[in-house]
Amino acid sequence: MYIYGASGHGSVVIDVIQSSTNKIIEGIFDDNLEIKSVLNIPVSKFDKKIFDKKNELIIGIGNNKVRKDLSEFIQAKYQTVIHPTAVVSKYAELLEGTVVMPNVVINANVKIGKHCIVNSRAVVEHDCNLDNYVHISPNASIAGNVNIGEGTHVGIGAKIIQGVTIGKWVTVGAGAVVLKNIPDGVTVVGNPARILKKE
Repeated sequence: MYIYGASGHGSVVIDVIQSSTNKIIEGIFDDNLEIKSVLNIPVSKFDKKIFDKKNELIIGIGNNKVRKDLSEFIQAKYQTVIHPTAVVSKYAELLEGTVVMPNVVINANVKIGKHCIVNSRAVVEHDCNLDNYVHISPNASIAGNVNIGEGTHVGIGAKIIQGVTIGKWVTVGAGAVVLKNIPDGVTVVGNPARILKKE
């Protein structure tokens, strides 16, 4: 197995893999070759010409747009990993490339798309749909029947009430409380959440 990303997020992904599987991480890819290793795993520049698309890979980069671009550029056998302390319903569906961090709760009938991040102690309640490349930050709480569009980033400690729809490529600020639907491509902050800017 390989990791793409030698940043702090990449090191957390390594820890999740080592805590939840017996797979050996053969190496880490990153463009910054000043980083020689992460957690004693060597870092090298990615070479698409020699990378076998049958190799197992997880993209360990927190930026949703970069994660999307890399997943479309690199053909690989993308893995989904779940930390052993996470509670994930057997009725939840998680697609390839998604990483679930420590102490997360994901309840029944949740659907999580490709290459998502559900970060430490986040809660995703029943019947939620998270599209591809979504990032739920630590301690965020998503109530039931919430829909979150592609590439949206829900900030640390944010709260989203039940039944809300959040558009694509939205940024929900840290600690925001979302009480109504949010359109595509905006940043929302505050309690209650209000639109700060449009992308």
